Amino acid sequence: MENLSNKRWKELITEIDEHVVLDVRTPEECDEGIIAEAVQINFLAGHDFVSALEGLDKEKTYFVYCRSGSRSAQACNYMTMKGFKTYNLMNGIIGWDGEVVSS
Repeated sequence: MENLSNKRWKELITEIDEHVVLDVRTPEECDEGIIAEAVQINFLAGHDFVSALEGLDKEKTYFVYCRSGSRSAQACNYMTMKGFKTYNLMNGIIGWDGEVVSS
């Protein structure tokens, strides 16, 4: 897992073809808007989060974010232990200066 600034996040996403943007906030938080093309898997859902990870491709790189960067860091650490390549968005969506779309 590596923590990324907004700028570095945007650079790497354009450089890495096989990637997934993963939003680990709750559905209610996602109703406020998501980063374009993000897939939502609620980190706070516990077992459901772990089960959802089983369906993800470990060959892809995951750009993970939450509200402030804390939950996504935890999710990245867990995912890294399970063999995923992850990047965490520091400061989460509240610090995001890019496009946000309706979920």
